[in-house]
Amino acid sequence: MKLSEVLAGKGRRVVTVSAKSSITDAIRTMQAEKVGAVLVPDSGECPVGIFTERDVVRMHADGDRDFDALTVESRMTCSVVVGKLSMTIDEALGLMTQRRFRHLPVLEDGKLVGLVSIGDLVKVKLEETAQEAQALRAYITS
Repeated sequence: MKLSEVLAGKGRRVVTVSAKSSITDAIRTMQAEKVGAVLVPDSGECPVGIFTERDVVRMHADGDRDFDALTVESRMTCSVVVGKLSMTIDEALGLMTQRRFRHLPVLEDGKLVGLVSIGDLVKVKLEETAQEAQALRAYITS
């Protein structure tokens, strides 16, 4: 299965915030939208950064607690790894595991078309495994 199929099932909506937003605003956006990451796009909707729950935890651990004064731009991850619609789930999971991140923006022709989380991909893999097991049981009993 490809990322295009995952996004067709879950939708292509991506939650974004401005690089100039405060950390507090980004946290409130993540809470309101029930997401673990927000993308920071440039004017052409291409991601220049990503801000995640993990970034918030790191900030807190480092003693950065004035979330109203700090901007997303100052704490976002700038080296954003992206996927393509043609990428398989296994390729995406491998990349996310190897590089140790949980959110993969998906681009096509340089445009942001969606975001998948490791949870989205694991859910699809579990569904595939359950279907395979059911097909094998049906084959064995017939």
